[in-house]
Amino acid sequence: MTVDVSGYARGSDWSRVRAVVAGIGVAGFACADQLVHLGARVTVVDEADGPGHRERADVLEVVGAVVRLGDGDTLPEDVDVLVVSPGLPPSAPIIRAAQARGVPVWGELELAWRIRGEDAAPWLFVTGTNGKTTTTLMLASILRAAGLRTAAVGNIGTSLVDAVMDPAGFDVLAVEVGAPQLPFVESASPLAAVCLNVAPDHVDHFGSYEDYAAAKARVYHHTQLAAVFDAAEEETLRMVEAADVVEGCRAISITLGVPGPSELGVVDDLLVDRAFIENRHDSALELASVHDVRPFAPHNVTNALAAAALARAAGVPASAVREGLRTFEPAGHRIADVGEVAGVRFVDDSKATNGHAAQTSLLAYESVVWIAGGMAKGQQFDELVARTRDRLRGAVLLGVDRAVVRDALARHAPDVPVVEVDRTDTGAMDEVVEAAAALALPGDTVLLAPGCASWDMYRDYAQRGEAFAAAVARLEAR
Repeated sequence: MTVDVSGYARGSDWSRVRAVVAGIGVAGFACADQLVHLGARVTVVDEADGPGHRERADVLEVVGAVVRLGDGDTLPEDVDVLVVSPGLPPSAPIIRAAQARGVPVWGELELAWRIRGEDAAPWLFVTGTNGKTTTTLMLASILRAAGLRTAAVGNIGTSLVDAVMDPAGFDVLAVEVGAPQLPFVESASPLAAVCLNVAPDHVDHFGSYEDYAAAKARVYHHTQLAAVFDAAEEETLRMVEAADVVEGCRAISITLGVPGPSELGVVDDLLVDRAFIENRHDSALELASVHDVRPFAPHNVTNALAAAALARAAGVPASAVREGLRTFEPAGHRIADVGEVAGVRFVDDSKATNGHAAQTSLLAYESVVWIAGGMAKGQQFDELVARTRDRLRGAVLLGVDRAVVRDALARHAPDVPVVEVDRTDTGAMDEVVEAAAALALPGDTVLLAPGCASWDMYRDYAQRGEAFAAAVARLEAR
């Protein structure tokens, strides 16, 4: 007999539930582990069967799960709920099979919300094509400065499912939410949420940009107090206007300009709040200085304002915003200074793995030698080049899709000198850095903001950034 899991929560009788978890990565493993802990009968499926998958499978089998590797498309006959990992696209055969049979489909966020327990910590959601990790970590730093027990969870750090089952508990959770985590969120209800921006990304996962943007918009679903958006990002405003939020939820905007009522913004190099104060029509509350934002760049000020808005929605005092920003430790490979040679600054923004992120990074500097290329993921770079060409001293291109960037430069910035490096070995980055240094003049910035994924040459963006920093260090040592 099928079990109706629609009202299930932590205290429900999970021993009756037959749960299938699709995917045995970090999120899938955590979901399966906690479902077994709750007493559910768990089957885990994954189309891969590598050493890491087998290692996690061994652990889950010890605790009582059934694991089926090498076949992630077939949905077992006896199933009451399918819990999907974010790596699975909504069009995956196992998801479609569940939907066709009327089997509920939950993502990690939905499961975590259901099992979070009584008097659970409120959630603060952060999403966006770019900037969400920095904003989430800033938010966590601000919450800690307020004396709250918190953690940056979800798409980064601890699995959200593990966090809500932590016996010590939390006061509030800063939750980074990627678009692949959002399609199957139904009952989750964050205290406050923000979508920083939306630009083409994950189109291969969702099938179209429209479906990707629609998934992002679900970050505001059932938001309780504050739906935060960037006034410069019109699409995020449309998301807020269309969102099914809790009655009384306020739309709060952030701006790099002087804020109006119900906004956070900047006045005379100060971050100020005109949203979460009683007399917001007549005054503003100072939160911090722009110089408290590290690393400093206009888009990072926007990130800081978004983090501050979510924290203020959670009742955090202004003093904690300032202290949290001052003590914030940036994640690696995000506009990080890695050296200076002959008056030329070298900056690692290897995390800029799409065109929107690269454009934002380029606009933070006046005169740039741009290092770009990798796996373009179907992107075009014409708009980026047209917007930033006046800042480009030169460009050095690498990676399998470097021609896509080269052609955009030829069309929109034909006077910008371009060097292509066709090597893919471990010494390629030394050649890239040397070519960039040769194009740069004192006062310029050599910026690794590839606009592309790294997988054609490197394990991930972090390894690419490390290779860049090491090459700069070797150049400095000469």
